[in-house]
Amino acid sequence: MLNGQFHHLLPLFFLALVTLLHNGNSIGVNWGTMTSHQLPPDKVVKMLRDNGVPKLKLFEYNERIMAALTGTDIEVMVGIPNSMLRQMSEDPGAAASWVYNNVSGYCYDGGVNIKYVAVGNEPFLQTYNGTYLQYTLPALQNIQKALDESGVKCQYKTTVPFNADIYNSPESNPVPSAGDFRPEVKDLAIEIVQFLYLHDAPFTVNIYPYLSLYGNDYFPVEFAFFDGLSKPLRDGNHVYKNAFDANLDTLVYALNKAGFPDMEIIVGEVGWPTDGDKNANAKNAKRFNQGLIKHALSGDGTPARKGNIEVYLFSLIDENAKSIEPGGFERHWGIFEFDGKPKYQLDLTGLELEKGLAPVEDVKYQLTRWCILDPKATDLDELPESVSYACSLSDCTALGYGSSCNHLSAKGNASYAFNMYYQVNNQHIWDCDFSGLAILTDDNPSEAGCQFPVMIAFSRSSLLLHNYDSLLDVLLRVIGGFIVQRGLGWETTGFGREQGALMVEARSDMALEELGDFVIAYMMAMVLCSFLLHGLLLQNRYIGNEPEALLGQGNFPALEIHQRSNTDVPSS
Repeated sequence: MLNGQFHHLLPLFFLALVTLLHNGNSIGVNWGTMTSHQLPPDKVVKMLRDNGVPKLKLFEYNERIMAALTGTDIEVMVGIPNSMLRQMSEDPGAAASWVYNNVSGYCYDGGVNIKYVAVGNEPFLQTYNGTYLQYTLPALQNIQKALDESGVKCQYKTTVPFNADIYNSPESNPVPSAGDFRPEVKDLAIEIVQFLYLHDAPFTVNIYPYLSLYGNDYFPVEFAFFDGLSKPLRDGNHVYKNAFDANLDTLVYALNKAGFPDMEIIVGEVGWPTDGDKNANAKNAKRFNQGLIKHALSGDGTPARKGNIEVYLFSLIDENAKSIEPGGFERHWGIFEFDGKPKYQLDLTGLELEKGLAPVEDVKYQLTRWCILDPKATDLDELPESVSYACSLSDCTALGYGSSCNHLSAKGNASYAFNMYYQVNNQHIWDCDFSGLAILTDDNPSEAGCQFPVMIAFSRSSLLLHNYDSLLDVLLRVIGGFIVQRGLGWETTGFGREQGALMVEARSDMALEELGDFVIAYMMAMVLCSFLLHGLLLQNRYIGNEPEALLGQGNFPALEIHQRSNTDVPSS
């Protein structure tokens, strides 16, 4: 019998035990890196450990991220991009080389705990028009062969993350039990399923109830969540209270019909965005994700398959360089902001504890300043074109219909656009001009519900990017002082920061030839200054940064995205 002094420890012990049991089939996260300014991987990995995240899915190999994961017990799924599928399918040597460099080389005590290799990402997506169909299975086979022959003690499994549009139910009978693979890909899909099954590997699917709501104004809103408030969908003896279960069981029935009733299933992506659409906000995201976590870890499973559901939340951090072709919400799936701050409380254990997520610590920011529309500007003829330009090269998705900054005035919209362009370009003074319409301010222009962000520092170097302008000031002042001391007979009367030029006046007795000498000296000094500054910019842009981190500087490139279909759930 326990001594009375230990009775108060029983609730804590019970909580720890339940948490441990839950973690046996715990929640993973997707970490995408399509952002103009990446957080340092070591700090993000520390945040993952602080929050007890045991599983991580990467869309492609990243050396800095893998280095940060080294020595941790976080289970990793590393992906091969669709752009590499053809090479992997046609060249077994390339597959073996990729495995050696990116997977098996991390198999040692204190290495990286890689469990899965994801071959492609939604390669059968209908909008790809069959581009990757012929390459997926051969690439999968070559990668699995390379893993088997890697000669290391670690055991790896392959998988292919499919979009939920690989299966459906007919319009004439829109219930899960009628589910089957799409006719045009059915045979190939079953070949892949058979290969995965023979290698004891899972079928991975990405499910997005949010997109069913986004793409259909008549979709029952409550059916997207897990509260059981919607009218249920009846399918024989099964009753479906949410879209997620209906979608997942459509896959279960498709696998049953293919002859694989006990095929392991992983939900590789599932989540809810927080901005960029009328239904995308932190309240709905918390409601969905918390309900999902509780449901996945409850052991109740779905009506057609009981047990815990293995899921990876999409996504970890917002990505401001993703394509917005599917919608403005694409840049706002993160449960953390771009700077690693949690957007809302979320209990990853499924116990619904009111606890906050731990943020990324020690994040460095650029100067606390913003670029806004000049309140004194009167000639606004070029304003629409300037706003359009700024938004095309930054991220203005928060200004869209139903989004967090949709309530701003026309001038507020302009200020938001100018500031986003200025911030993603590392606060360069020349990126806050817009034909003289913009000015800098130290007063935060954010409004209720609409945040004007200050971007995180882009470089790990001790010389932060926000010091470049002051560095330019110093260099120009030194040059001016040098010229004066050389006796050219000129006096500086001020420094025009906006024009970036020294304002000088000549003494009346300055000879014309001395003026020519000054101009030459001044031009040479400016060229020297330009070279020095350019060298510092290059040093700070490239030291400690992966090439992909540079994407989006000034111009956001067209990138391969995790495009999602809006036909994820059978119509109810």
